[in-house]
Amino acid sequence: MGAGHTRFGVLDAGPRALTRTAVDAAFASVDRGADRGDVREGFLATLGFGGHQIGNSSAALAEEAGLVGVPVTRVENACASGGFALRAAVGAIAAGSSPLTLVVGVEKMTDVTNARRRYWLGVSGDTEWERLAGLTFAGVYGLIAARYFAEHGDASEALVEVATKNHENGALNPNAHFQKLVSRAEVRAAPRVARPLGLYDCCPVSDGAAALLLAPPELAHRYTDTPVYVDGTGAGTDFLAVQERKELTRFRATHRAAHDAFRSAGWNRSDVSLLEVHDCFTIAELLALEDLGFAGPGEAPALTLSGATRRTGRLPVNPDGGLKAKGHPIGATGVSQAFEVFLQLRGQAGPRQVPHAEHALAHNVGGAGATAAVSLFSVG
Repeated sequence: MGAGHTRFGVLDAGPRALTRTAVDAAFASVDRGADRGDVREGFLATLGFGGHQIGNSSAALAEEAGLVGVPVTRVENACASGGFALRAAVGAIAAGSSPLTLVVGVEKMTDVTNARRRYWLGVSGDTEWERLAGLTFAGVYGLIAARYFAEHGDASEALVEVATKNHENGALNPNAHFQKLVSRAEVRAAPRVARPLGLYDCCPVSDGAAALLLAPPELAHRYTDTPVYVDGTGAGTDFLAVQERKELTRFRATHRAAHDAFRSAGWNRSDVSLLEVHDCFTIAELLALEDLGFAGPGEAPALTLSGATRRTGRLPVNPDGGLKAKGHPIGATGVSQAFEVFLQLRGQAGPRQVPHAEHALAHNVGGAGATAAVSLFSVG
């Protein structure tokens, strides 16, 4: 019933200030107001990138949120931290532990050297084999994309469509890291990073924070006439190192998370009005469409090229610009996805509003698919 967000990008503010800004914005967004004294539990999603308060960061959240004394649990599942923190908060509310629960995701990523940045990005992959071999996440997703092309044919034009679409959406989002259009020609001509992926196939490294306020369903109308409900959640894991998996082009963690979320909500895929998916690289958006059950194996490129995933299409994907354009402050990403859902389902997304948005899905992935969380939302 409340959500707040900072700008994503290269920011002067540190993690404490970013946290404070997002939390203040979340409380300010509650239609009838909310008392911080009603918050009895909090969840913090962060990797601690760069070593920022890597130990006991939950206490720092309590300080900056004005909640000293309230129990706060830190959740770390790499890039999926935010989705898992939201899932934990929903579980806490279901257990009756809190009339009001705060979820915050935050990351400060741009104030370290490039060498240190590569190190901190690498800690979310397999550190025994992949990192020692020099494999980066761009390298992993480049291998995945190459394998996808080998199995299903060249999907380069679909990747171009993902990049241009998400930049188009990001240009309408005042919180996005990149608020500019890119042409198909620019995407095709960009330098290669990890073939077949080029510069515009990769999300940026960003600073930022997002926050959510959750209440039990029976109390929601105390705070607002248009609450957004979490109807179902699911999560899953897979082998950390990609070489241990049976398939490169299917993320089993996502498949399991989606299955459990739809089962718990009692939904069909046809109920979904829009998707927020984890497009850390453009190939990841195609994989998500298939792993979540909206396209069969190898069918996501055609679905994407048909225009269905554009903001005005039948299955809008990443109307906020996704990780690709909005940015990817690791711990904040999953919480930011829920923030966008909150706006869309309440009809408050401005020029990027998806028409008739009533049901939404958020999909958050850790690393190269080793962890995943899926949440389903409706408006009441």
